[in-house]
Amino acid sequence: MRLVLLTLLLLTGMSASADETSERDGRFAALALDCVQREYPNLIHHVLSGDQDIAPPRELTPSFYGCYDWHSAVHGHWLLARLLRQHPEADYAESARAALEANLTADRLEAESRYLSHPERAGFERPYGLAWLLQLVAELHAWDDPQAQRWREHLRPLETVAVQRLSDWLPKLHYPIRSGEHYQTAFSFGLLWDYARTVGDDRFQRLLADTGRRLYVKDRACPLSYEPSGHDFLSPCLAEADFMRRIMPAPQFAHW
Repeated sequence: MRLVLLTLLLLTGMSASADETSERDGRFAALALDCVQREYPNLIHHVLSGDQDIAPPRELTPSFYGCYDWHSAVHGHWLLARLLRQHPEADYAESARAALEANLTADRLEAESRYLSHPERAGFERPYGLAWLLQLVAELHAWDDPQAQRWREHLRPLETVAVQRLSDWLPKLHYPIRSGEHYQTAFSFGLLWDYARTVGDDRFQRLLADTGRRLYVKDRACPLSYEPSGHDFLSPCLAEADFMRRIMPAPQFAHW
C-alpha cells in the first residue's frame, strides 16, 4: 500500500525543491528496487483449472512476480521506468536499468502473455492491474531510449491481450464500480485513456470515451462526505471527475 500511495504522488506531481525532489525520488526507487525481484510474501489471484496451474509466482508470471501481488509488481516497474526517464543519471539508475533488463525480457513477457490469455483468466487484474500494465507500456513508448524501446517491443504481445480483454469487457459493463479500491473503474479509466493517447490507439480511446459518458455523464452531487471508507486508497468522486475532465470539452466539463 505504501508503494501505491507514493506512486500516485509521483504520477500526479508534487511541488518541492530540487534537493527534496531528488531525495524523494531516491526513496521511491529504493521501494521499487526492494520488491520487484522479491518473490515472497506473495498473494496470487487466479483460477486453477488443474494441477498444471499450481506453481511458484516466478514461474506463473516471471516478469511481475514480486512486490506481494501482480499489479504492485507492474506499477513497481512503471515507477522505475518513470524515474529513469526523468533522471537517467541518478544514483539509482544503474540498479533500476538492471532490474528492468532482467525482468522485461522477451521470453518472460511471452510467458506473461500466455498466463493472461488463459480462458479462465478473462477477469484477471481487471481493470486496475491491466491499467497499470498499459501505463508501463505508455511510459516506455514515450521514452526515447534504445533499451526502453526494446522493452516496449517485448511488451507488445501482453499489451495486445490486455487491450483485447478490456475492449471485450467495457461494452458489457452496465454500471460503474464506485469503490475506493482496486476495482474502481474511474481511476483505471483515466490511466487507460492516457495510455491510448500516448500510443495513438484511437479506437480504444473512443471506446473509453463512450463508456465514460454512458456510465458517468448523468451523475450529480457525488457524496464526498461519505469518503473515505475504511479500506479506501482512491476517492471515487475525485477519480470520476479526473477521468471526465479528460473526455469532456472544458465548458461541458465545467457545467457537469
